[in-house]
Amino acid sequence: MSDKPERFIDDEGLRLDGRRVDEIRPMKVEMGVLSRADGSCYLEWGNNKVLAAVYGPRELHPRRMQKPNEVLVRYKYNMASFSVEDRIRPGPSRRSTEISKVSGEAFEPVVMTQYYPGAVIDVFAEVLQADAGTRTAAINAATLALADAGIPMKGLVSACAVGKVDGQLVLDLNKPEDNYGQADLPVAMTQDGEITLLQMDGHLTPEELEEGLEMVKKGCQQILEIQREALVSRYGNEDEEGEEAEEESPEEVPEPEEEEDEERDNSFDNEESEAENSDENDVTEEDEGEEDERQ
Repeated sequence: MSDKPERFIDDEGLRLDGRRVDEIRPMKVEMGVLSRADGSCYLEWGNNKVLAAVYGPRELHPRRMQKPNEVLVRYKYNMASFSVEDRIRPGPSRRSTEISKVSGEAFEPVVMTQYYPGAVIDVFAEVLQADAGTRTAAINAATLALADAGIPMKGLVSACAVGKVDGQLVLDLNKPEDNYGQADLPVAMTQDGEITLLQMDGHLTPEELEEGLEMVKKGCQQILEIQREALVSRYGNEDEEGEEAEEESPEEVPEPEEEEDEERDNSFDNEESEAENSDENDVTEEDEGEEDERQ
């Protein structure tokens, strides 16, 4: 017996989970969750739960794999055997190998690889719980993990999917929409709007494809704001405190020096006045002594 719903969108334009066609699922982000990784991120997107970790840059072995002019970025996507309802076979599969390849290529335009020639940066994305859109969720988590590791990048990469159900385009498909929909189009792009990953499963007309890309662009912009907020919440307070300290230090330093200079000037003035008084007293005493001798 099939679990396919009769309708994915009701008369009021609401989907099965209560979202509009152009809304993304709620997203929760936590960075720095792994102490032994150079950078890490835990991301929940709808019912998806993804953990990303970055190790490197570090020396690459065997040496024959080293690139003399740039760093090698290795991206590994994996779904845990318990991440889906029907337990899957643990270990790499053809699907995970394919997703690892195309997802790793999505970061090529932004990662500044020329700074670490001969080294390697390993990116691991582990899906702990799957609910449609795991490859895009993993890319979003991996982007923040790279930023948390301090890897130089030209910008962030955001990923989202658009699909077609009931003959209508919808943003960020959930599990029933992904399983029984007519099309699925996952896309990753830079913050400048450059597409770095595009795959399609199903059929879309050229007009639908153009409209879908506009929808997914808006979805990636929403995700980009969430990514920026996550970075600001982790690093923004430290930067603000540093700026405040820099602003306060120039004002506070000169004040005690001026006071010390004034005190020194006053002490010099007092010493000069005392010296003058002593000279005057000496002169008067000598005059009085001469007058006494004359008398």
